[in-house]
Amino acid sequence: MIPSAAFRSIADPGRLWRAALGALLLGAATLASVPAQAQAARYEIDPDHLTVAFLVDHIGYAKVLGMFRSARGSYRFDEATATLSDVRIEVETASVFSNQRKRDDHLKGPDFLNSSEFPRMVFTAGSAQRKGDRQFEINGQLEVLGKSLPLTLQATWNKSAESPLGGVGGKPYVMGVSARGSFKRSAYGMNYAVANGWVGDEVELIIELEAVRK
Repeated sequence: MIPSAAFRSIADPGRLWRAALGALLLGAATLASVPAQAQAARYEIDPDHLTVAFLVDHIGYAKVLGMFRSARGSYRFDEATATLSDVRIEVETASVFSNQRKRDDHLKGPDFLNSSEFPRMVFTAGSAQRKGDRQFEINGQLEVLGKSLPLTLQATWNKSAESPLGGVGGKPYVMGVSARGSFKRSAYGMNYAVANGWVGDEVELIIELEAVRK
């Protein structure tokens, strides 16, 4: 015997349509609740358009501008929701350059970066906070000399667009970012000339990058 409720459903096609429509709407709502980060695309930083530079005070007269010639990195970004995650930037410490060979050799040595023992400086961050239309605060960790400490970068999303410069397989989709931050080198045990003030303790970071969406 068919239960009376089932019989009423069979006898009323409208009820069947309403039930089916409800199931579809419920499914759509479930899909809509999937975190937006699941749609985040992976971006690889273009090493030819990546600048990792620094400014450090020299006896109060002026600041020395230096940079690292070799670095790489990647992150994930959902453009629709402006969600940034999985940031990683690796810097080859032996690639330091300040336009003076003797100083560069000193910077690579044990008084500063100790490149032979610690060949990489690494910044990582799991996520970022959006502070404006295109402004982000990235709270991550900077590893220097084998020690990892908190570092905050203030970043600006400059532009995202298909590059006018084509390549094999078409024109890449490129995102441009500017970021700034600072840290105390003495916090990592890099104490050379801090006490007498000849070399500043604060290191100002300058990061400019273009990244290709994969």
